[in-house]
Amino acid sequence: MRDISTLHQQIYQTLREQLISGQFAPGTNINARDISQTMDVGLMPVRGAITRLVGERALEVQRNGRFCVPALTRDRFDELMQARRQLEPLCAMRALPFMTPEKIAEMEACDQRMNHSYTTGDAGVYMQQNYQFHFTLYRSGASEVLVPLLESVWMQFGPFMRSVFKMEEKSDIVDKHQMTLEAIRRNDAEALGLAIRADIADGVHLLKQTLDDRPDEAVHNPERGH
Repeated sequence: MRDISTLHQQIYQTLREQLISGQFAPGTNINARDISQTMDVGLMPVRGAITRLVGERALEVQRNGRFCVPALTRDRFDELMQARRQLEPLCAMRALPFMTPEKIAEMEACDQRMNHSYTTGDAGVYMQQNYQFHFTLYRSGASEVLVPLLESVWMQFGPFMRSVFKMEEKSDIVDKHQMTLEAIRRNDAEALGLAIRADIADGVHLLKQTLDDRPDEAVHNPERGH
């Protein structure tokens, strides 16, 4: 029998990574019973993990008492992107001395799988591999403060990132990944920071387009399942 605290942590980490990688769209209802059945675990640790995520603003409680993934307002979007601009170049440059050929190869494989996802139309693969690309780099610095902060930021904007996959201007994002890899190979911290900032700028541009294309009501109350 699994220890309840260990089980709670495992459920929390699974849900956290699903949010970060955009597996839940904004406005999606989160049903504790469904998660319990899917993961084959009890309701109590699932509810505990969901409550923890509510405390971190990754989930919210609706008036009817149900849990859901928050919609992304323009003000919240601006704050999250500002946090990304500050934290990600710092995490990347801090991790640079610890990069190995194996980690670079792992990032290259993630980028290749992202490219392939464009032709297959698999948004889930795209989101997961984009997340793995970035955090393979960021976690290499073994930061006990910066990476958890950045994961919290990604957890809040990750669900909305899936909309970028459907837009036409996707090739530039992949190009910035190549810039990132080239800077790592040259051990060029300044170029690495610039590549990460450019990658974020691409995402900001595309996300702003999706926000601008929606009326205020749609931003706050997106359709379920999109």
